[in-house]
Amino acid sequence: MKEQSRRTFVKKSVGAGLGLGLSVGAPKELFVHHVYFYLKNPDSRADHAKLLEGLNKLAKVPTIRMVHIGTPAPTTRSVIERSYAFSWLCFFDNLIEEEIYQTHPIHLKFVEEYSALWEKVIVYDSVGPKR
Repeated sequence: MKEQSRRTFVKKSVGAGLGLGLSVGAPKELFVHHVYFYLKNPDSRADHAKLLEGLNKLAKVPTIRMVHIGTPAPTTRSVIERSYAFSWLCFFDNLIEEEIYQTHPIHLKFVEEYSALWEKVIVYDSVGPKR
């Protein structure tokens, strides 16, 4: 059996767990959609709970390959933005799958039912660099 470095093992393990290739063999069209939600009432536990409920429903859109719902980590470096309530990170096989997500009834219902909770949303979409 070929011995591998810890770094290689971790990289392959994480990639396998996410269902993503993290090396040269990574899907060329992988589309990443990252949304930051800023609540109108950031101190409201009820609003946090309600938005989390909505994000869990949104995670059921079938074209999403992998999703992560997060809150600000307890890190304190000066470059870290921590004023958002939730981070919504999801991966799609390609732009077409993300466009299907945008018009999917679950997504449209999420926006309709939960958009009153947030004051601002910032979206970062990215794809892999051209090789």
